[in-house]
Amino acid sequence: NQRSSHDIPTPLGGGLAVVPVVLVFWVALALLSISESPRVLTLSVAGGALALAIVSWIDDLKGVSSVIRLIIQYLVVIVILALPSNAQLTFQGLAPFWLDKILTAMLWVWFINLFNFMDGIDGIACVETLSIGLGITLLAGTIEWQPLGQYQALVLAGAAVGFLWWNWSPAKVFFGDVGSIPVGFLLGWLLLNLAGHGFWVPAIILPLYYLVDASLTLLERLARGEKIWEAHRSHYYQQAVQKGLSHAHVSLSILTGNVALVGLSITSIHAPVTGLIGAAAVVFVMLLYFKGMVLQIHLQRPPRLL
Repeated sequence: NQRSSHDIPTPLGGGLAVVPVVLVFWVALALLSISESPRVLTLSVAGGALALAIVSWIDDLKGVSSVIRLIIQYLVVIVILALPSNAQLTFQGLAPFWLDKILTAMLWVWFINLFNFMDGIDGIACVETLSIGLGITLLAGTIEWQPLGQYQALVLAGAAVGFLWWNWSPAKVFFGDVGSIPVGFLLGWLLLNLAGHGFWVPAIILPLYYLVDASLTLLERLARGEKIWEAHRSHYYQQAVQKGLSHAHVSLSILTGNVALVGLSITSIHAPVTGLIGAAAVVFVMLLYFKGMVLQIHLQRPPRLL
């Protein structure tokens, strides 16, 4: 249809294979005390992801109101943030406790949905999951393996590699909401955990392309008066596909940019300003490249006769 980036139907629901495997490993890490977070907290996050996967699977099958989905997401996030064992502050004391929790909940739900929004072409969700997962792991290794959720991150990265076999262009199956919503939920938790440990600059840099593409597209759709909760294909990476770049080319381009972002996130540990400026430049070039493809083809079109 007009909102799809495919010419033939591609089945959803791949998350039915990915999410249970990830959650089994997360639960095992908690029970074996390999996770640095309190056991109850890690198990609660896994339970929250399971709840979101169930609701999202129903949405894939029959459709669920966007309002209901958003309410459920907020409920799950609020319950986890309100746990007594979850005393970590995302903003490191820069905001009052209550405001820190409110802002964290809003950021977490936004990331869940933008991750879902950005799963629009072959391989892109796996590439992003792999990049963030390995990025967190490398950050932990750089600072003498401090506990930053690297074991859970590695589980997500490994699951992304496994699913990439089925999701690479031409994709045989997509995550669907049953995959992208809980995976976005888990990645969001890891990034917030990273910020809560004081590494808020790397937590911004690692998903920066996703953050900027999704946010800019949202603002542009708002300016055009479009319904922002409806599916669309207005993202920069989708525009590049529509104008001639292959799914594989775009996903590989994002992977290349993400490799640079991982390196800059590590740089930001000792030089945060340099890391942020470099990351902003990388994302700008990525967006310019995808948008430049559109402009280039537009300029090559023959003029219309009046």
